[in-house]
Amino acid sequence: MAKEPQKKWWFKEVNKEFKEELLGIDRVTRVTAGWRQLRFRASVIVWNEKWTVGLWIWKAWEVVVAIEKAVRDAKKNLIKFEIENWTIAHDITANFKAASIMLHPASPWTWIIAWWAVRKLISVSGIKDILAKRYGSTNPITNARATIKALSMLKPNPKNSKKVVEEVVETKEEVVAEIKE
Repeated sequence: MAKEPQKKWWFKEVNKEFKEELLGIDRVTRVTAGWRQLRFRASVIVWNEKWTVGLWIWKAWEVVVAIEKAVRDAKKNLIKFEIENWTIAHDITANFKAASIMLHPASPWTWIIAWWAVRKLISVSGIKDILAKRYGSTNPITNARATIKALSMLKPNPKNSKKVVEEVVETKEEVVAEIKE
């Protein structure tokens, strides 16, 4: 039987609330009067398991710094949305600059049918079945931003919201009844 390795005293297990995914790292060069300035652009997706997603882009002289700052700012700009049966409740079309994206709910076991930047963003958001079509720009960052805009426009299904309201009313009445007793 293999022994489980002992954890060192300096090793600390970190429970992160948000998970991070790198959408891309690009070299960006700006030519000035005497030389070229080389920087790195990191685009990062941040999410948790509760249908909350954030996307941010940051440039820096070093890759690590660009990623850290992109993660920090992505956590500040999160969007929250609701899904039903692992898909979205209704059709959405969103535009961002030259990119246009259409999201369509899909039947179970359809999985994610989308272009790579949109697919990466949707797969981490917790949606399992969806059809997505992009129009216009092929730039992954603009398409990812259009997808974020589309997800922020999602509205909850009115059938589900009535159930939630009824549950809240019932619990409120129970609490009032307990206080009176």
